[in-house]
Amino acid sequence: MFLRGHFDPNIPITVKTVKKSYRIIHKEIAVKNVLKAFLITLCLAVLAAFSASADEVTYRKHVKPIMDSHCIGCHGEKNPEHDGFIEEKEKWMASHQGMRMDTYSHLITYVAWPYTGAFMRRLDDGKASGTGKPGNMYEYLGNTETERQKNLNTMKQWVGHWNLKRWKDVTKEDLATLKAKY
Repeated sequence: MFLRGHFDPNIPITVKTVKKSYRIIHKEIAVKNVLKAFLITLCLAVLAAFSASADEVTYRKHVKPIMDSHCIGCHGEKNPEHDGFIEEKEKWMASHQGMRMDTYSHLITYVAWPYTGAFMRRLDDGKASGTGKPGNMYEYLGNTETERQKNLNTMKQWVGHWNLKRWKDVTKEDLATLKAKY
């Protein structure tokens, strides 16, 4: 009798032994099919994960290029940190210069803490505030309205929850929705 890839001449060929061989072969085929399905599912999951991470907006890949081309001229490494700017605000404002925001660690302070929401309030197009009045830095996000909207959308995707609240008004739930990946 032929069973599991081996022929055993001592097992008589009967309807019972043929049915048993048939069941065993079909179970092995079923197991192989389940394994194939599992491996295909696993591969698809891995591909989906890579695709999702490739689509994820990050500071280095998406935000920094926008900052470098539209913001660093007034918010670069030669500009003061927040407190230095506040101490000499009139001097810096007269020269059309703002606080330093040329690195992730500088910029994130205006997104999350301690100057929570300042980044969003300045760049907002007026739709999130409900007033229709854009933030004072919105106009610098691009040369055309289309470019400004595209760059604003990138910034919003990076931040996660586009929240205009200040630190005292922010909830744990608000903070939990921030993305701002490096």
